[in-house]
Amino acid sequence: MIKEGLFYSTEKDNSVCCGLCPQSCIIADDCFGFCRVRSNKNGKLILPFYGSVSALAIDPIEKKPLYHFLPGTEIFSAGFTGCNFRCPFCQNWHISQDAQITHSSLKQMLPQELVSAAMRIKSVSIAYTYSEPLVHAEYLLDCMALARKNGIANVLVTNGCINSIAAQKILSLTDAVNIDLKCFSRKTYTQILGGKGGDAAGNFMETVLDFITLAVSKKVHVEITTLIVPGINDNEAELESCADFISSINVPWHLSAYHPNHKWKAPATDPMFLKQIKSKAEKKISYVYTGNIFDENNDTLCNYCNSVLIQRTGYKTCIDGLVKADEDQKYYHCKKCGQLTNIRFGIIL
Repeated sequence: MIKEGLFYSTEKDNSVCCGLCPQSCIIADDCFGFCRVRSNKNGKLILPFYGSVSALAIDPIEKKPLYHFLPGTEIFSAGFTGCNFRCPFCQNWHISQDAQITHSSLKQMLPQELVSAAMRIKSVSIAYTYSEPLVHAEYLLDCMALARKNGIANVLVTNGCINSIAAQKILSLTDAVNIDLKCFSRKTYTQILGGKGGDAAGNFMETVLDFITLAVSKKVHVEITTLIVPGINDNEAELESCADFISSINVPWHLSAYHPNHKWKAPATDPMFLKQIKSKAEKKISYVYTGNIFDENNDTLCNYCNSVLIQRTGYKTCIDGLVKADEDQKYYHCKKCGQLTNIRFGIIL
């Protein structure tokens, strides 16, 4: 299904300026923008990949990762193609970076078909994930509105790098989001992740931080993930800056271990280094978790009485330490001491 996009303007030479993200692509006729999914046809921004789905799966919600939102449930997950970043260490590069992907290799699903598929399996939530969902903003808006009408939670797994107008619209329909805070360096965000190179200016990091702050202000459930990549962001001072920012909004932080992939061949993240960063961060942030390493200790403890709220073994969870006591706001309480937690068991429609 070919559909006209939002968030653009037409230039005098019949090119279009895409305003979705800080790439600010000027797209000539019959060409694509940096994300490889938004294009120009006769002076209009066209979405040839609208409804093109690269993957469908039923995942534990902890795999997103979301540890404080609907714990122990499964989530219907849909992946797309394309991305507005060029991370050399991308774990899903075959769908986010491959310029050879064609419609014939993708499943076509209208929004009502995607939501109906979630309803058939009685999923309480849909994740828009795997590659970067925000470059398909128009499809997200259509799917999310329909999902919300049917009482299904909308979950984003994203790099968070879109401009404020689109961010406002999408976050108004989002119930939970895991955002990649990839580093705390403007230079890295612009020259390496944003693909600009050289001395090009960019506001990629600021856009991501603004997206996170906006999500929190809109009462969206927020968790942050940082993949620790040797040679990119494994500087202790930089990671401390990440921790300082996250502590200011007090949301869970997932520290994930990198393994060689795509164009980045540095050795895998040292698990001891990951645990060291976690230990330091826990002095500022209430909940810090590690991922992609052996012998993870990711139980969630009560901040007040230190009892186990959620016991985790891999993606398996036991939530016996929680009780559903706050029906209005859909937050669990600690079973032992009765204190309110920041762990959600439902959504407010």
